[in-house]
Amino acid sequence: MAFYNKIKWILGILMIFVLIISTNLIDKNNFVRVRDSVVTIYEDRLVAKELIFEMLKSIHQKELAVSVSDTTFFNTQNAKVNNTLQALVSRFEQTKLTSEEAKVFSDLKKNIASLVAAERQVSNSDYGTNPQIGNHIEKLKDNLNDLSKIQLIEGSRQMSISKRAVDTVELFTQIEIYILVFLAILIQIIVMYKPKEKA
Repeated sequence: MAFYNKIKWILGILMIFVLIISTNLIDKNNFVRVRDSVVTIYEDRLVAKELIFEMLKSIHQKELAVSVSDTTFFNTQNAKVNNTLQALVSRFEQTKLTSEEAKVFSDLKKNIASLVAAERQVSNSDYGTNPQIGNHIEKLKDNLNDLSKIQLIEGSRQMSISKRAVDTVELFTQIEIYILVFLAILIQIIVMYKPKEKA
């Protein structure tokens, strides 16, 4: 009977071991999802939001200069603002873009190129009166506004993913506790069960 008891103990321990390993693997997967979601929220949403804000500041500088026909700005600072815009666009390109975001971002790049081209064609005195420059600035503001909205939507989606993953971890923890209690009772029954010996 000693051999039979050893088998019972081994089976009982193996059942617990398999349960713990499987729940740990599920928990690990969910924690990876939470980590990836948090990283995405920071790198691809908050950083992107900051870049959008910086681009909008540069566009507002141009808009202000156009509205007051500030030729000094266009002669001295406009090239620097254009370089800043290009640097911000390059940094934004490095974030992970959704398909919707990629479309808007592509449109933004075209509008920046169109604005810079329009600025080159206009003489100093025409900056304030040329409707093309104002139109390009408005399009850029619309693009940046759309990108900003996408950041909020995607940030919310990532938070939802992480919340679902945490909820799943909590659910599996509860299930694990119930199964462990059941297995403990089952092991007790197996260990204490003694078959009747035949006479």
